[in-house]
Amino acid sequence: MHKRRTVIFGGSFDPIHKGHLALAGEVCARALADEVWFMVSPQNPHKQDVALTDENIRLQMVRLAVEGNPHFKACDFEFSLPRPSYTINTLGALEKSYPDREFVLLIGADNWEKFDRWYKSDEILARYGVIVYPRGDEDAPHLPEGVVWLPAELHDVSSTKVRDAVAKGECISQYVVPSVESFITENQLYRYNE
Repeated sequence: MHKRRTVIFGGSFDPIHKGHLALAGEVCARALADEVWFMVSPQNPHKQDVALTDENIRLQMVRLAVEGNPHFKACDFEFSLPRPSYTINTLGALEKSYPDREFVLLIGADNWEKFDRWYKSDEILARYGVIVYPRGDEDAPHLPEGVVWLPAELHDVSSTKVRDAVAKGECISQYVVPSVESFITENQLYRYNE
């Protein structure tokens, strides 16, 4: 049976921006996946002291951003899992819930550098594929078998940059898709930096 190759792109997505979408598009363009699931993380175990916008609001922005793209899906799977959400537990639960799919993890080079500190990182590598994308202008690192380097073009945008721009009253249309921009404006998100 052909299993649908599904890339899990986990993140806070606070908010989701054009860089995230371009990266997921690159994954599909290079035929590395049938679908990319944007896994909204309710709590990142490595960022427990960071204040995040409500998870349902972040999920709604992801839904708006991926609307109309048959290869992208907004995913709230981790919302029902124990917190903090460890990747190996999420992948194992996904595998049980979707036996017709093969799951692959998409992470940035910054996370790859400290991947050995992730909970059960060896098990993740043994059981699932991993795709690593650049976070700067670094060259492809030496990667073990089963780990793929995605030489994607970088977009000069981050969620922090979007939040800062909103707080300063600047236009964010170059950073986020129109539906997300409207949602941020209508809900008065990121008006003041906490």
